[in-house]
Parts: sequence; C-alpha cells; structure tokens
Amino acid sequence: MAEGLSGDAYVALSKEYSAMQSVVEQARRYEETVEGIEDAKAMLDDPEMRDYAEEELARLRGTLPELEAAMQLALLPKDEADEKSAIIEIRPGTGGDEASLFAGDLFRMYQRYAEARGWKVEVLEESAGEMGGFKELVASVKGAGVFAKLKFESGVHRVQRVPETESQGRIHTSAATVAVLPEAEAIDVTIADGDLRIDTMRASGAGGQHVNTTDSAVRITHLPTGIMVTSSEKSQHTNRAKAMDVLRAKLYDMQRREADEARAAERKGQIGSGDRSERIRTYNFPQGRVSDHRINLTLYKLDEVMAGSLDELIDALTADDQAGKLADLET
Repeated sequence: MAEGLSGDAYVALSKEYSAMQSVVEQARRYEETVEGIEDAKAMLDDPEMRDYAEEELARLRGTLPELEAAMQLALLPKDEADEKSAIIEIRPGTGGDEASLFAGDLFRMYQRYAEARGWKVEVLEESAGEMGGFKELVASVKGAGVFAKLKFESGVHRVQRVPETESQGRIHTSAATVAVLPEAEAIDVTIADGDLRIDTMRASGAGGQHVNTTDSAVRITHLPTGIMVTSSEKSQHTNRAKAMDVLRAKLYDMQRREADEARAAERKGQIGSGDRSERIRTYNFPQGRVSDHRINLTLYKLDEVMAGSLDELIDALTADDQAGKLADLET
C-alpha cells in the first residue's frame, strides 16, 4: 500500500487490510492469554506468588474458551460484500391492494431501522399502489456494513391481518417480496458500453408539466443478460447514474449467485443469501407476533419490529449463519 499503487488497487488493498485487522486483534488477544497462562504456571513454584498465580490461572483459563470461539468466527470465510451498502427492492406479491400496503409497511420498517443506525436511505424508483403503499420500490441504503445486516431479509414476507379495505373484519393473508443486493462499485463489475442499450422516455407520475414534456426518464438494458433498470427523476443525468448503480448491483449479485451455486455443487448446503422464492417470515397482526421460519424464531413484539426494531431477528439469523459455516468447516 505504501508503494504508490493505482487508485483502484489501493482501495481494494485498504479494504482487505481493514478486514484483516479484526483477525489480527483476536489472534493477539489469544496469544497474550496463552502466554499469561504459561507465566502464571511458572509462578506456582514461588510460595509468595502461589496464591496470585492460582487466581490468575483460573481467570485466564476461564477466558480461553471465549477467545477460542472468537478466533474461530474471525477466521470464517468472509463475504466480501458484507461491508458494502445495499440496494433493496420491495414488491407486492399475492393479496392485491393489501399486498401493496404491506410493501409500504416493510419499506418504512427498514427505513426506521436504517435511520436508527445512522444509514442514509434514498428512494431510487417507486410506483405507488392505488390504495397506498407501493407496486414497486427500489431504494439504496448507504453505510458501513449495511449488506451484512440486511442480506438475510431477502425472500417472501407474509402478513396476516384485517385489511383496511375489509368491511367484515376477516383476516387476510398477503405477501411481499424483498430483494437485498450489495451495492457494487465500478471496481466490482466491468460493464462494456457496447453491452448497454439506453432509452429515454417521458417520466410518469406526479410532477406536473415538467413530467409531461421532458424525456427525462432513463431505461438501461444490459443486452447480454436482458436485465432492465429504470429511473424517473427530473434529471436525465441523475437518472442514468442511479440506474447504473442498480444495474451494477444486479450484475454483481448475479456473479455472486453463480459462484455460490458452483461451490454448492461441490458440498452440501449452499453458501449465500438463500432462495428468495421461499417464505421466510410471517407477520401476524391479530396475535402480535412475527415468526422467522428459517430459524424457528417467534417474537411477540410485532409493533416493535414494524417500528424498525430488527436487531433481535437479524442477530439470530447472523448467529445461525455463523454456526452453519463452523459446521461446514468441521466436516
């Protein structure tokens, strides 16, 4: 890093160096504890130091299992995307207008969680539902370690409640899908200009005369994959930049999934963010509970969860993921 590397190479090595620091720190703590145990053993033969040495031995030996566990976690294979910001996409599934309303509730839940952690949330693309909520919402969440916290949110979220549109008080079941993609930088994904088709069009939605008369909306199609992204702000320049951010994230996510599938073919259990087609969580409003089906965890804290208090769920999912990786290493 001190030898005058180019900008991209320096950035990549800086990230690698930062990731290694936590491992080195854990290793130093472990080595210092082992050395302390050996020093305490050597003092046992000194009558004047024996009592102190026995206390120190008991204390250090008591901390050793915790340090060993921390070392194991620090040495687990890292997801290179964990420290990145994220792109989050929310779309209603089954349930009509109620599903659109639930999609809006999920976005506000993530927005509150992000704000509590000091992350910046920016809506990149949205399409409002007829009764409220969203038909589609794409947002960026910027901050350190965003993807590590939100990556387990990808999947089908199911809600059970009495819809606002229901006059007879019957409980309906609706769903919305969430996709969380690591935000990719130019260094992560190479996109050739010839692989892109860029179209401009009239923006739709609120905005008055400007929206109706200006070809400001941008649609970018990645020809090799067929991935299509749009952005509909007032500035065509801004729209192109935002659409490229989403496209890079989608291509980066595709690359990661292809790599995960290749590794999964060689061993049991796929590494990665899981199958988004599966129902991952149910929010039951009449009973005030939220259940994550992947780890069989049920919390009777629905109001708190919908207000953005997601730490208990996310920490449990992270711990389960780490346990799975440790089991894989042992086999």
